Amino acid sequence: MIWCILILGILLPQSLAHPGFFTSIGQMTDLIHTEKDLVTSLKDYIKAEEDKLEQIKKWAEKLDRLTSTATKDPEGFVGHPVNAFKLMKRLNTEWSELENLVLKDMSDGFISNLTIQRQYFPNDEDQVGAAKALLRLQDTYNLDTDTISKGNLPGVKHKSFLTVEDCFELGKVAYTEADYYHTELWMEQALRQLDEGEVSTIDKVSVLDYLSYAVYQQGDLDKALLLTKKLLELDPEHQRANGNLKYFEYIMAKEKDVNKSTSDDQSDQKTTLKKKGAAVDYLPERQKYEMLCRGEGIKMTPRRQKKLFCRYHDGNRNPKFILAPAKQEDEWDKPRIIRFHDIISDAEIEIVKDLAKPRLSRATVHDPETGKLTTAQYRVSKSAWLSGYENPVVSRINMRIQDLTGLDVSTAEELQVANYGVGGQYEPHFDFARKDEPDAFKELGTGNRIATWLFYMSDVSAGGATVFPEVGASVWPKKGTAVFWYNLFASGEGDYSTRHAACPVLVGNKWVSNKWLHERGQEFRRPCTLSELE
Repeated sequence: MIWCILILGILLPQSLAHPGFFTSIGQMTDLIHTEKDLVTSLKDYIKAEEDKLEQIKKWAEKLDRLTSTATKDPEGFVGHPVNAFKLMKRLNTEWSELENLVLKDMSDGFISNLTIQRQYFPNDEDQVGAAKALLRLQDTYNLDTDTISKGNLPGVKHKSFLTVEDCFELGKVAYTEADYYHTELWMEQALRQLDEGEVSTIDKVSVLDYLSYAVYQQGDLDKALLLTKKLLELDPEHQRANGNLKYFEYIMAKEKDVNKSTSDDQSDQKTTLKKKGAAVDYLPERQKYEMLCRGEGIKMTPRRQKKLFCRYHDGNRNPKFILAPAKQEDEWDKPRIIRFHDIISDAEIEIVKDLAKPRLSRATVHDPETGKLTTAQYRVSKSAWLSGYENPVVSRINMRIQDLTGLDVSTAEELQVANYGVGGQYEPHFDFARKDEPDAFKELGTGNRIATWLFYMSDVSAGGATVFPEVGASVWPKKGTAVFWYNLFASGEGDYSTRHAACPVLVGNKWVSNKWLHERGQEFRRPCTLSELE
């Protein structure tokens, strides 16, 4: 019991609690301009300080020459009436002016600008959100800490490095989430960079303090003991490390006693936990999902591939597409996923983005228990909703979807615009409501989501695919295209093979907009069938 109290009272390095958060790329680009403005303001302040010091320097040099002459023959110097007058004037007036100049605070303009801009600055939640995004990318794309730290990511234009302080901060974020797996990885990276000679305000003692505890929490007592001893070599008086050392030695001694008392066939058993990896995941298809995000594990045989075609589509003889048919490509067979090429122009994309940007807010999901919208860690993006009556471009886009799908958009949801910044994702989910959540769209009164239309409004340098883990399909973003699939069979039953995800954006910026079409109004446009799975 004494040792339990010791471990609780001493072992844990200090941490802060914080929720996850997310900042869109659109907002971060605004922050770039904000920071540029502050740098300009800072340079103006530096220039003002330099001008001030230059004036003081000239005054000092002038007085130095004057006093050097005067002190050689003080009586002769003040015997000159002009010198006497100027001495009185300097001491009475000019030194006061110099005092005012020295005391003048040239930072007022800079501080004022900084105070105004601070309201737009990210907060602790934003910083933690960015750190979590890096950890998420590390897992999804199988990146080691050294690769991330050196900035060796695919498709990067502006290479950037992580300092020891940055690695230490990532380790601390993982630590506060009780994610000791990533704590160990990033504290070890910080330690490596310190060993390589990087100059840092973070010392090895601080890193080893977190690292030894993270290793202990994962069940590797031998390594935790070794790291604690290494820490004490650097700081023999470290209170927590001394307490931990005694505790670890006590546990190891207890293990030896247990092993001695067991029979020969059980003597190799240990009471310590086995080395653990990342925490147990709530997402059953995590491995399959992440493989697809990396472009691995795609299940499409050559025989099936031969049945996929490109074609011109006139929307069933729709007058708008007879002379200029849409370019259509089969992306997948079951479920049938179709991509439309050059279906939204750059000009239309910019208008949609401009309409959405002021309204972007953290994306929400339906809570099946409450039926209400809520934020969730598995959906990390910012979104906005646009109505057709707001702008003719939105109305035109809605009608284009109706003309090409043959489905009535009057019962569809508004056009949703989403921005996925670095690390932004939407983990595997269904767009339609399952049988265990019959009231998901009750308020809309338009039935279930029969189909999904998804515009890609930007290219993505790396990552950001739309994947379907159930069938092994990956669809990659391409600006100006859109993909379409049915969520329900013609019978009205849900197609569970349409479970899909938006992979984390590794490098770049992903803009999409989607239209969820509902059952009502489609009775004669897509008649029911007698079979459940047709």
